[in-house]
Amino acid sequence: MDLWLYILLLVVLLLLRVPVAFAMIAPSMLYFYSHGLSAGYATTSIVNGINSFPLLAVPLFIFVGTIANHLGIATRLYDFARALLPRLPGNLAYVNLTTAIGFSWISGSALADAASTSKVQIPQMLKAGYPYGFSAGLTAAGSLMSTVMPPSIPAVLFAATASISTGALFAGSILPAGLMAVGLAVYIVFWVRRHPEIASGRRFDGAMLGRASTRVVGAALLPVIILGGIFSGWFTPTESAGVAAAYMLLLGAIYRTLTWKALWIATKETVVISGGILLILGASNLMGQVLAREQVSRHLGEWLTSLTDNPIVFLLLLNILLILLGIFLEAAPVILVLVPILMPITAQFGIDPVHLGVIMILNLMIGSLTPPVGAVLFVVGSITRRPMGELFRGILPFLIPLGAVLLLLTLFEPIVTIVPTLLGLS
Repeated sequence: MDLWLYILLLVVLLLLRVPVAFAMIAPSMLYFYSHGLSAGYATTSIVNGINSFPLLAVPLFIFVGTIANHLGIATRLYDFARALLPRLPGNLAYVNLTTAIGFSWISGSALADAASTSKVQIPQMLKAGYPYGFSAGLTAAGSLMSTVMPPSIPAVLFAATASISTGALFAGSILPAGLMAVGLAVYIVFWVRRHPEIASGRRFDGAMLGRASTRVVGAALLPVIILGGIFSGWFTPTESAGVAAAYMLLLGAIYRTLTWKALWIATKETVVISGGILLILGASNLMGQVLAREQVSRHLGEWLTSLTDNPIVFLLLLNILLILLGIFLEAAPVILVLVPILMPITAQFGIDPVHLGVIMILNLMIGSLTPPVGAVLFVVGSITRRPMGELFRGILPFLIPLGAVLLLLTLFEPIVTIVPTLLGLS
């Protein structure tokens, strides 16, 4: 079976909306059959693709995000941010962003963040007179911080696939996520100045802030436990995911919002999402065997180095490719398939793998805001029940600050690598 025929069959299956994992497995099985290899070999490759201790963190962090969604954590964060920013012009926009920042330290998933915060914040902003496009666009754009800020599920997948330290990638993601927040805040400032009719909210209430602070302190301790434990060396990222899951259950019991129904729904969602990711991971390992046999990494590396020997130019070209892929595919399959191909190529250009990981994740997340597949776009649209065209028009302006942050990270590697270096992780 020729490689071009293999790629053509894969693309056709994806265009036919065949689930990604099966779209990778089917042509891979045909390839192995045409080369005289057994189905048992292919099955073993799939199983080996998910037989990894670091990958245990994936379902556990997914569970943390889903259970937080059902425990009302987003509402507590929203109440705290609103009490903290009462008189600021356009205060609900900053409350929206502050809530997204807080939730990003907990969930690790843009979809969980978008689903949870959309239900709470968009109706409140519409009631206060904010236009739908701005409200929904800010909520969708803010949710991307959950997949950059640790504990990021795409970061866990990238680290496991690239065989690098998850802790180092977590550390390298902190400043980029902070820059995303700053970029969105700057856009809010300019938007509010152009819309002076938007109310600034009620006056400061110290008692309200005290109550809101008490309600949010438990959730605020979760990132301290996760990152403090990892960076101090008390436990590995995988163990930190288990500790975080246990802590969220304890928090739910203390808040008295953890019911058997909520636990069942969160567990079911975790199983469905994790099963899909792990199946894609196994299928990508099978596909990786095909690409390795065809020496795709070597040929692609030779072609790219013939185009340029400048690592910045290479990263700019890679940005374009990743955003295009992110428009049509979810982050997990792109990471799992491309990382083994890109790692030897980026090594030739002297690019730090942590730098590559952060850039790759942000590119794919920006792609998730755009049609036709954009997962975050569809989550927000399904909750608000508005036309996708109206939602995308609202999102478009927020792509400017996100794109500016991506360009900064591409051009200035130390933004990503300085924190892991200071912590002795790279």
